[in-house]
Amino acid sequence: MTMKKLLLFSVTLILLVSCQPQKQLYSWSNYEDKSYNYLKNNQDKDLTELLASYQQIIEKQDGTRKVPPPGICADYGYLLIVKGKTAEGKTLLMKEMELYPESKIFVERILKLTNNEKSN
Repeated sequence: MTMKKLLLFSVTLILLVSCQPQKQLYSWSNYEDKSYNYLKNNQDKDLTELLASYQQIIEKQDGTRKVPPPGICADYGYLLIVKGKTAEGKTLLMKEMELYPESKIFVERILKLTNNEKSN
């Protein structure tokens, strides 16, 4: 009888623990909406809101990893370079490579393209 109670208790405990909401690896804030609005409308106001969203995601990361999601630093850095803030943009691109070494090839291409555009 005791074995049945122990088994029932264990199963109940497992079910209760597994039903807890899991915290996400990254917090995305309102990135989806801001990104969609920028891509849809392509207006300066939407770009400003998107850049503010990137800044918020990078500065306040509530996910379990406590780092920005993959691609955020690269995308934000590229947009800053396009807006003429080259030093800030390159810093963010380097941060992307530091956080996600697998992005090195992608980020190096962005840096190469931006260097070629500056020399032309």
